Amino acid sequence: MILLQLLWSFTKIGFTSFGGLSMIPVISNEMQVNHWMTAEEVSDIVAIAEMTPGPVGLNCATFAGMRTAGLPGAIVSNLGVLMPTLTICAVVAIFFQRFRNSPVMRRVMVGVRPACVGMVAGVTVSLSETSYILNDSISLPGIGIGILSLVLLLKFKVSIPKVIGLSALLGLICFGIF
Repeated sequence: MILLQLLWSFTKIGFTSFGGLSMIPVISNEMQVNHWMTAEEVSDIVAIAEMTPGPVGLNCATFAGMRTAGLPGAIVSNLGVLMPTLTICAVVAIFFQRFRNSPVMRRVMVGVRPACVGMVAGVTVSLSETSYILNDSISLPGIGIGILSLVLLLKFKVSIPKVIGLSALLGLICFGIF
């Protein structure tokens, strides 16, 4: 039964999100609504998904499915999240040339882009609670690591894997190895 629920949840996620980071708020909501994970566990899954190669949304689906129902859960979650994408891409590819320069399509995208940014901002705020608040108090080292990461990414253009590695090392130093 759990496998069918995972398949349905991740099929909905695939159809209602636009890939990448925009999937994270939807995955977070599904995991919490179905009581498969807590907000902190979702935050951990997102962090792991960011560190591993491949699309973030697909990595999140893999780890969430694995956490919920083992290897079958990971497979079903991936199938669910990919099925809508593959279906939509096939249909869009057929009609792409016809609608590529359509004013309607341009207007649709003008509305969709800000919605995606808003969803990413929303999940950033909700994940910040689990990243910057530890034991009901503000984590100054966590905030420092976050600010340092942001500066390294935006100002110094350090690669994402290097920033993740440095952040992990700083986390070990600031919060202890175990």
